[in-house]
Amino acid sequence: MGLPDRLWAFETSPDNMTKEDIKQVVLDIIADIAPDEDLTTVKAEVRLRDQLSLDSMDFLDIVMELRKKHGIEVPEADYVQLASLDSCANYLLPKFQAKSGK
Repeated sequence: MGLPDRLWAFETSPDNMTKEDIKQVVLDIIADIAPDEDLTTVKAEVRLRDQLSLDSMDFLDIVMELRKKHGIEVPEADYVQLASLDSCANYLLPKFQAKSGK
């Protein structure tokens, strides 16, 4: 039943994105690059690398997918801002809003 949620997350326009939407976008990207990971128990406040078997290449894939699928650029100096789902949402929300002109 995860597919409709995934479609919903990608159909949400950038100007209507909430932090929860952004967390789902990040989880969807992780599901694509690490399909064997169980994402049902991911805690939003805990570092992703402490919960999942993500290596540095997986992390770069997340950054690249944000750029490719959503047009969101994350400079290397800001990678630390993507440590947890909560920090991803806090960092990415203004970027999604800026894309929409808000």
